[in-house]
Amino acid sequence: EPPREYGDDLAAAWRTARRGSDAYAARWRTESRRLRSAAPDAVSREPAKGSAPAAGDDRAAGLVAALAFPERVARAQGGSYLMVSGTRAEAGDGSALRGASWIAVAVADRPVGSGHARVRLAATVDEDTARSAAGALHSTGEEVRWADGDVVARRVERLGAVELAVRPLRDPDRGLVRDALLEGLRQEGLGLLRWSADAGTLRQRLTFLHLHLGAPWPDVSEDALHARVDEWLEPELSRARRRADLGRIEAGQALNRLMPWASGQAGRLDELAPERLAVPSGSRIRIDYSDPERPVLAVKLQEMFGLRESPAVAGVPVLVHLLSPAGRPAAVTADLASFWKDGYKGVRAELRGRYPKHPWPEDPATAEPTRHTNARLRR
Repeated sequence: EPPREYGDDLAAAWRTARRGSDAYAARWRTESRRLRSAAPDAVSREPAKGSAPAAGDDRAAGLVAALAFPERVARAQGGSYLMVSGTRAEAGDGSALRGASWIAVAVADRPVGSGHARVRLAATVDEDTARSAAGALHSTGEEVRWADGDVVARRVERLGAVELAVRPLRDPDRGLVRDALLEGLRQEGLGLLRWSADAGTLRQRLTFLHLHLGAPWPDVSEDALHARVDEWLEPELSRARRRADLGRIEAGQALNRLMPWASGQAGRLDELAPERLAVPSGSRIRIDYSDPERPVLAVKLQEMFGLRESPAVAGVPVLVHLLSPAGRPAAVTADLASFWKDGYKGVRAELRGRYPKHPWPEDPATAEPTRHTNARLRR
């Protein structure tokens, strides 16, 4: 390794050592003579001190560095260099190497806190020299993968990590496309599929049943669905070719394939985890299963008059959100009997003046449930 003041261009450093008078130049000439005497059959000529460099010095320096460190052959890419080993390196400001398409890095280090290596000594090479030196890393193959949010299919010629040539694949292998789509689902989630409101609700209901009743109700978590993709996403997945095709797959229809049809339990879905629940007023209110630990029923308080026990689904008490006539939360309870006895009085005192057109009986546990105002009730 020559002194830093020699610069980072290997061929230029070689020429400086040839004509130099410093200690390093003297050691270089001594070592050069030793190596020449060790290879007596080699044909070489050391130029006289101060003479013009032999033609082809730059090519020779590049070839030697590339053959010595084939994994460090590097191609310019985005303002830095990418070695065939996959390491990215940067030439220093003002370096004579900047602008070269290919270099062979002889010496590099990595400054503390830097994401890239730093070129300390390298030589420029042409692409033919790079291909020859790093030939063992040359490959050509088809690549089908998930990248930038979609399936990318291409034929790539590589020199290690460096892409030499890329062409799109018109008819990629279907198995590779399927693998790429699966990777996309793993990276970005099952939201890539088409989830209608009903499909989302079905998944929440199944999650609730699996949590509280277990088998045969399926686990429909992300990990579980990825593990069973062959059972519920086929044949649609194998027919898909790109991201847009995933968005056409009806997730709800696909989830139905995991329902416990064989055991006969699938028909009990609406019984065990109904989508809606009938309340005393006659309304059928949608249940929110977004929290599988405790489903929520949000209903106007007057519609629950007369119900002494909290409703339950699959044996799990529903958390009742009692709403004001304006649909705003007035109270939350999992024990209606206790609320009618203790909590209702405070709610009544606060809201009956604000909503005088609605009934506020003193004993809600025995009152007539209603969806209507007092005027409507008197008709």
